[in-house]
Amino acid sequence: MKATFTLIALGMAAVAAQAAGAAELRLAHWLPPQHTLQTTGFEPWIKSISDASGGKVTMTIFPAQQLGSATDHYDMARDGIADITFVNPGYQPGRFPIISAGELPFMVTNAKGGSKAFDSWYRAYAEKEMADVHVCMAFVQDPGTIHSRDAMRVPGDIKGKNIRPAQATMGSYVNLLGGASVQVPAPEAREVIARGAADAITFPWDSVYLFGIDAVTKHHIDMPLYTTTFVMAMNKASYEGLADDARKVIDDHCTSEWAEKISAGWADQEASGREKALSQKDHTVYKPTAEEMNAWKESAKPLTDKWHEQVKASGGDSEAIFSAFKSALAAEKALAE
Repeated sequence: MKATFTLIALGMAAVAAQAAGAAELRLAHWLPPQHTLQTTGFEPWIKSISDASGGKVTMTIFPAQQLGSATDHYDMARDGIADITFVNPGYQPGRFPIISAGELPFMVTNAKGGSKAFDSWYRAYAEKEMADVHVCMAFVQDPGTIHSRDAMRVPGDIKGKNIRPAQATMGSYVNLLGGASVQVPAPEAREVIARGAADAITFPWDSVYLFGIDAVTKHHIDMPLYTTTFVMAMNKASYEGLADDARKVIDDHCTSEWAEKISAGWADQEASGREKALSQKDHTVYKPTAEEMNAWKESAKPLTDKWHEQVKASGGDSEAIFSAFKSALAAEKALAE
């Protein structure tokens, strides 16, 4: 009998909380809990949401793939396994062709203005391309490069090598240059390099240290090769089920300004990794010559052509979409020359 009364009391409390507009949401991501994106991005964002809602909207973070694999986070939001998830669209090649413009080499110079521009641009396409979820915001990572076991300097050095790419477009680039891509999520990257299954990785600078990859890659190319795109995806039922005032708080925190804020600390942290590599005597940081940079950029052009083909095949006006992306980046001083 006592247990029955307890269950009734809990049920009444839940109904009362719902009536008061309260919401307890689960945010899932696949990074380590000490990652800068959690400490300087997610946690301040969650606190601001709680403060703005008067404590009615709260979130619990589930890091490190606790609720599912890194590759599954989009579907986890779709299926309600979590209310909000941190998604790398590039983990599912070909599924989201428009957003992959942010993965193209030598496009984005920095993650702060780049994230604000990327979010404002993608909003015009998110509802159609990611119709299964409510897209809260999109942002990019600080530009990454190639980190390898042995020295690499020019595109020809990729031929015959096994490379762990950061996202789908980098995987295509590796294949284009005659290498083989080794597809594993970031948390598993160190292991595949350590056991010789991969010779190199495309990764942002400080994440090399965070994931312990600096122990197995001692050579780095000093160039802003690519960025990786991310989305904060929300389960539609969770979003639509919020009380009007709670939904407004979420909307106020799902903006291009917040896309820049949430990624800023991470951008600074990633950039600092370059200085770490430069300071280590057993690491080599190679700065390509102007001629070598031209070779890298020229070698990447087929990827843009492929992007246009994929977007057109999905029914999009690729020229207009690409032009809008470049304009958004230029407005935030984040477009590569």
